[in-house]
Amino acid sequence: MIQVAVMGYGTVGSGVVEVIEKNKEEINKKSGEEISIKYILDLRDFPGDPYGDKVVHDVEQILNDPEIKIICETMGGLKPAYDFTKRALLMGKSVCTSNKELVAAHGPELIAIAHENKCNYLFEASVGGGIPIIRPLNYSLTAEKIDAITGILNGTTNYILTKMEREGADFESVLKEAQEKGYAEKNPEADVEGYDACRKIAILSSLMCGRHVRYEDIYTEGITKITAADFAYAGAMGKTIKLLAQSKEEDGKLYAMVAPFMIDGEHPLSMVNDVFNAVCVHGNMLGDSMYYGRGAGKLPTASAVVSDVVDCARHLGKVIMCFWEEGNVALTGIEQAKRRFFVRVAQENERKALEIFGKASVVEAGVPGEFAFVTEVMPEKEFNEKANETGIISRIRME
Repeated sequence: MIQVAVMGYGTVGSGVVEVIEKNKEEINKKSGEEISIKYILDLRDFPGDPYGDKVVHDVEQILNDPEIKIICETMGGLKPAYDFTKRALLMGKSVCTSNKELVAAHGPELIAIAHENKCNYLFEASVGGGIPIIRPLNYSLTAEKIDAITGILNGTTNYILTKMEREGADFESVLKEAQEKGYAEKNPEADVEGYDACRKIAILSSLMCGRHVRYEDIYTEGITKITAADFAYAGAMGKTIKLLAQSKEEDGKLYAMVAPFMIDGEHPLSMVNDVFNAVCVHGNMLGDSMYYGRGAGKLPTASAVVSDVVDCARHLGKVIMCFWEEGNVALTGIEQAKRRFFVRVAQENERKALEIFGKASVVEAGVPGEFAFVTEVMPEKEFNEKANETGIISRIRME
């Protein structure tokens, strides 16, 4: 029997317990051992909960119990999750986590500590909820040189953009509805400003190149400036708008960013709607592959945590390879990245805009008082200089 502890009995933590208990027969068969939850760490008590008798309030009870071999860290945040995780790994206890903030900040350090102590730090649930993406990058695609990863990595923003497109609604009204339905937090900043997606693409970028990509170095832009008029223009062009997190290696340089993009209706990510997530991975031999599913939620995320528990149970005392070493990657600024831009200007600035930007494709969508167009391919720096000279209403990058 392998004894497991769960740290944090919130949405994901309670989901982990539910998955292990409901799918006990399958999990035990695939683990080769019986998996049993011995402790649940939380500050609160849970009277009436079927697993309330397993709740403890002191982490020392877990860390000092030699029977505990695997810990599920579902607390979230950096403190005290970092301290608890580091101590557990130093004691040879494997840790499985859904904590993207901790993985993005301290991933290579914690992986190194785990390997030094012949245990594992696994984090499948930290990106894409229940979508398998970490394991494919570590195992299935090891024969590939991965040179690009692009994904829709936040269900809240994807839900908001989907509703705006379908209903012609503005951002604020859809955000309010998303909060009422529980899809968006009371303070939605981490989602709508792109910070959540930024941490996730930092993790994927690090696995792509094998060294640490700091999320603080990634250009990040959210969806708060996207309007119903933007979707009207996108529809007129047969396109849609998605918040994309992407990492690309070109000519030995690594670019990473999070921002809204207009994408063609034939782009594989254009069909990813509502709270669903998807990740497109490009390898130099395989070409494109795509991973799609529920990117958040109690049971999908918990399922990914438990899949790591099974992996740890199969490899007790052995190290599961993860190619993410310490040492920061120097990202190239996006100023030289080349692309087209969709631009909106006031009607009276039409001539000026065309003089400054030169050749452009005009877009008609029946929006009064505006002139809209798509630029030729140009570096970000050049576009910004021309946009400042022109005086624009808004711009959206084209993928």
